[in-house]
Amino acid sequence: MPSEPIVYVIDDDESARDSLEFLLDVSGIRVRSFASADAFLKSSPPLAGACIVTDVRMPGRSGVELVQELKERGASVPVIVMTGHADVPLAIQAMKAGVTDFIEKPFDDVTMLAAIRGALAQQAGEDHAQAERQQILDRMATLSPREREVMDGLVAGQANKAIAFDLDISARTVEVYRANAMMKMQARTLSDLVRMVTVARLA
Repeated sequence: MPSEPIVYVIDDDESARDSLEFLLDVSGIRVRSFASADAFLKSSPPLAGACIVTDVRMPGRSGVELVQELKERGASVPVIVMTGHADVPLAIQAMKAGVTDFIEKPFDDVTMLAAIRGALAQQAGEDHAQAERQQILDRMATLSPREREVMDGLVAGQANKAIAFDLDISARTVEVYRANAMMKMQARTLSDLVRMVTVARLA
């Protein structure tokens, strides 16, 4: 089941946190706030279906340092960084660190909501793609070594006869392995199978 979207607001400014919480509440978006990046990391909230909105300058870890720490932990979550300063070098540093968006304070509600909705949609897409890839890998794990070899030949664009020659088996036997592989992979067509294997091979 896809996770319900949630926004984590991280800002040491209590009034800024409150106003963002209110904005998200009335927009029907789940929200949870933290006073610092350290408090957020200590809490380790679930990141599936999530988006982070954080201030760039905070006591302890900065917003940019938070992004770097999440990346080091292998966490894939879109981050929107807010700043009260027109600080171009910091904006560049944040973008290089991998933030999704960079918004200057004071911002209008429409701009912030558009950025948040875009980030949540991006995360939902990534979560779905990751789940699909895992499903394909699980199916591939059920293939016998010979079924896997036949599938690899098919995906490489080889004809049954060429696969049969390479594996030193009959073309009829290739057809049997091919049918088994298609069934186990739940592929309706050869192009279906090619797409699945391509998805599985994505890093």
